[in-house]
Amino acid sequence: MTIAPLAIAGADQPGDAMHHHPQAPQATGQVATDARSLVELPEPMRRHMLANMRDHLLALQQIQEALANDEFDEAAQIAEHRLGMSSLALHGAHEVAPYMPERMRQLGAGMHRAASRFAVTASDASVTGDLGAALAALARVTAQCVACHDDFRVQ
Repeated sequence: MTIAPLAIAGADQPGDAMHHHPQAPQATGQVATDARSLVELPEPMRRHMLANMRDHLLALQQIQEALANDEFDEAAQIAEHRLGMSSLALHGAHEVAPYMPERMRQLGAGMHRAASRFAVTASDASVTGDLGAALAALARVTAQCVACHDDFRVQ
């Protein structure tokens, strides 16, 4: 059985974080050159930022698990307190932000805003049962992550 690649409308649009994957390995086995902008941080800030991003991934996994179990309010709580606007103090955003390029700050702020919007949508889903709306809102959160990781790297 042969599986044909799925063409996605708009996948070739620049900036389409939902479908743009220029860092993916090429079919020849070669890895594309990493053209992302290097963000140089003092070592304590670098460790802090990477720890925050690992916690963001853990929060996303926990949100997905909560959604899979129809625990919409739990998903909302995790999103708001670990990723949303309420999480900025927890993650020390004010300490790291001065070291970020403007676009990186915008993408990060966009992720935090999208997470807070997801929290509202997930809370609504606890009443309406609309899992689709919650998943769409969560996709907007992860799209911000993808866009940032597509443009920037830290070492």
